[in-house]
Amino acid sequence: MTAIYNFSAGPAVLPQDVLKQAQEELPNWHGSGMSVMEMSHRGKEFMGIIERAEADLRELMNIPANYKVLFLQGGATAQFSAIPMNLLRGKTTADYVYTGEWAKKAIKEAKRYCTVNIVASSEDKNFMYAPPQSQWKLNPDAAYVHYTSNETIQGVEFNWVPETNGVPLVADMSSHILSRPIDITKYALIYAGAQKNIGPAGLTIVIVREDLLGNTLPFTPMLFDYKVEADNASMMNTPPTYAIYMAGLVFAWLKKLGGIAKMEEINIAKSKLLYDYIDSTDFYQSPVNKPDRSRMNVPFTLAKADLDEEFLKQAKAAGLLQLKGHRSVGGMRASIYNAMPIDGVKSLVAFMTDFETKNK
Repeated sequence: MTAIYNFSAGPAVLPQDVLKQAQEELPNWHGSGMSVMEMSHRGKEFMGIIERAEADLRELMNIPANYKVLFLQGGATAQFSAIPMNLLRGKTTADYVYTGEWAKKAIKEAKRYCTVNIVASSEDKNFMYAPPQSQWKLNPDAAYVHYTSNETIQGVEFNWVPETNGVPLVADMSSHILSRPIDITKYALIYAGAQKNIGPAGLTIVIVREDLLGNTLPFTPMLFDYKVEADNASMMNTPPTYAIYMAGLVFAWLKKLGGIAKMEEINIAKSKLLYDYIDSTDFYQSPVNKPDRSRMNVPFTLAKADLDEEFLKQAKAAGLLQLKGHRSVGGMRASIYNAMPIDGVKSLVAFMTDFETKNK
């Protein structure tokens, strides 16, 4: 059987070792007689699972003790509302960087709660670059500064941390969390949907500095209140137990691999392999400004756009799945998250080379 490689932007590929372990443990977790899906979230078995997952995540990301780790539901999209509800804290304005589709959605939602100041935008070039810090027009009275550090659709990644002059920095890291080391202390809040680099859909991670808990907007729903969730160890209601279990397996897999620094080395090698090939030929093009290219999401186009459907058809037959680009960008997109093995990227490059040879 041809090896299958899933390049979906999310829900995305999971490590094979993790899937095999989950398969083995599915009907009877560690001799408990129960699947994790059947356990009480307040029983000692699951409490051990979530505590281990948090401890491993803290170790992997070097999260200081004065930050809370929350395991929430509603996807990263729910945080578009929760962030202004929790972080305005008596202020009426927030700064946002407009870099693509996900930033756009965050901005639209934030406008329901406050005045949004667009401090920088890459709309002028179809969101194909990260606006340099020199272009930012920050408001020193803003409650926080929000940016999307990797735009999944456009394939743009910030390879630097913005300077906000003391204003709390918030980052949507859904598409590249755990792919490279970061300094948590530079951020007030980081959030990420799980379905790209952490685990299955249904779980969202929020890492928030303790001094920003409380003083929410009066109408904030209980389950959107970070202090309520922190005070109840993410269990104000039944959490997404199986997704948390799977995330814990991914964290353990990353630790066994050698941690995030080792993962970054692998990601650099994978993305370089693909970008180097794209840059070596006129048959394929990457639309993204080179210094801002994402290591996780690689959009590319064919010089002959009329071949797009044939490319996708043949790629699928070759076991290379979910390569169609987002409708707003077109062309193709290969998402090569942590769990994508380098053999998958090698197979993609080999297919692209063969397709080019046959269709020049």
